[in-house]
Amino acid sequence: MSPGVAPAPWGVLGAWPVGGGRTRFRVWAPHHASVDVALEDSGRIQHLPLTRGPEGLFEAEHPAPVGARYRYRLDGGEAFPDPCSRFQPEGPHGPSEIVDPGAYRWKDGDWPGPSLEGLVVYELHVGAFSPQGTYRAVESALPALRDLGVTALELMPVHTVPGRFNWGYDGVALFAPTPAYGRPDDLRRLVDAAHALGLGVILDVVYNHLGPDGNYLRRYSDRYFTERYPKEWGDPLNFDGPDARGVREFVLQNAAAFIAEYHLDGLRVDATQNLHDASPLHIAAEITLRARAAAGSRRVLIVAENEPQDVRAVRPIEEGGWGMDAQWVDDFHHAARVAATGNAEAYCQDYRGSAAELVACATRNALYQGQWYAWQKKQRGTPLRTSPPAKVVFYLQNHDQVANSLRGERLHRAAGEPRARALTALWLLLPQTPMLFMGQESFAPRPFLYFVDHRDPGLRESVQRGREEFLGQFPSARAALAEGARPLAGEEAFGASTLHPSSAEARPEVVAFHRELLRLRREEPALRRAPEGAALAEQALVLRWPAEAPSSELLLLFNLGHDLPLVPCSEPLLAPLPGQRWRQVFSSEEARWGGRGAVAPDGLGPWTVPGQCTVLLRGEAQP
Repeated sequence: MSPGVAPAPWGVLGAWPVGGGRTRFRVWAPHHASVDVALEDSGRIQHLPLTRGPEGLFEAEHPAPVGARYRYRLDGGEAFPDPCSRFQPEGPHGPSEIVDPGAYRWKDGDWPGPSLEGLVVYELHVGAFSPQGTYRAVESALPALRDLGVTALELMPVHTVPGRFNWGYDGVALFAPTPAYGRPDDLRRLVDAAHALGLGVILDVVYNHLGPDGNYLRRYSDRYFTERYPKEWGDPLNFDGPDARGVREFVLQNAAAFIAEYHLDGLRVDATQNLHDASPLHIAAEITLRARAAAGSRRVLIVAENEPQDVRAVRPIEEGGWGMDAQWVDDFHHAARVAATGNAEAYCQDYRGSAAELVACATRNALYQGQWYAWQKKQRGTPLRTSPPAKVVFYLQNHDQVANSLRGERLHRAAGEPRARALTALWLLLPQTPMLFMGQESFAPRPFLYFVDHRDPGLRESVQRGREEFLGQFPSARAALAEGARPLAGEEAFGASTLHPSSAEARPEVVAFHRELLRLRREEPALRRAPEGAALAEQALVLRWPAEAPSSELLLLFNLGHDLPLVPCSEPLLAPLPGQRWRQVFSSEEARWGGRGAVAPDGLGPWTVPGQCTVLLRGEAQP
């Protein structure tokens, strides 16, 4: 099996078993005169030469069995892990291990891949999802996630990182799943088990920078990184400068390898705005093409994180876009967070949290589509109004947004449960693709914090300073830091963030609340279309989904404020069709969810929109 289509002479980078106890090694080291495989053999090191070929590629086939450990010796000097190692059992500083990606016997031969239509994503961190912190533990939770209404998992990055725990965005051995969660075949078993239950698995990948600890790419070539572009979290990769073909091939083969070798159903590409590339074919578009080629006949979903909300991400490649299936849009989160808490700090300062903003998100996919954005002192956004709603990913919580506070509070803690239920109901009934964050479905009591396990004291101190500087953009956090508060980032942060599915923390009524909303989303065809909408007050709105059959006409009322009498009642979206009334289908305040009890208008008399509540109504004939 080959991980995608690599142009000649590149072939498959890394160590590839060819049978008979032999392995073909291929590595890109354009500025070195010689490269040897330093093969560990019964405590001895055996040096096996590679032959230099075109474009700085070194390769050869040697006796080296699966399970053997090796490094590459450069110019007869030091030896380093394989940049395209498929497994680093001792972490990024240890030797690479030869693994056979084709040895696993897959059972998912008839799996077609996930569909964007009806997609419900569940983001999780493998290490913090359970006390065990393994792929096997995630596998055991798959039936419950399927029953909840999830259709695809999104795994936070599993690239090898230093230490025992890490968010994964500081990966350094990009081809090698971290040994902290299990062996490569454990990840394959997780994907296979998910497919057997009808669930897809998408992987978060990071190509805009590498981590600071265990990154040996510069030992092979100083052309991996560039100083031509600004850096945000680390030196950006060189996608359009001298020797860029080798860097591009490194990234493209990585994307293809996860699709082909692990049968993953797609990639969420981190911070695509920092994939700097002036080439005729942007690297993001080439990632999309290579991933689809690696999938063969299976469907795969490529999702962009893109802070500027650039429509190029989902525009077809032949029209100058990147051809991706969907993109994250922060606007809904920011407006909802301000609406829920009243705090418009830092990067949320350009949001009022008003009903009008939430209506605009629901009907036009995003708020900032080219207007002035005071936080960045420039225009932000591109026209997303005409994008199909399914191509826009909305969330109330994700790893970044929960952790971007001093205490990592989840929404129901920051805003209170009635408001959290109301916002959740609004969000899950919108036509945009929803993404839940692990524990959200049960109102998990645990925070989610930033955590990293660096052994180097200097790096630990640097992370602590950087975290405090980042949080300092929020005036409230800056004040708390001045008062002596300190953000957690190490073992204590990891432990506090780890979910414990114990009876003491279980909230079956909250899980049932989310399950019912996802059932409605799945079974009500009208909800798949963009609604009409209007603000009724600063904190109240109405959405309406017209339908061909009057009995399927739906009306949603949302109000985060006090009970709202509508006198006069001049909003035409509220009117039932002649001879009809409104009947309640769902309320976020039903007692079975832990609410105070549901009250809803029928449209035949005076209107009062209940406070801190979302109500879904259906048109029906008057009795």
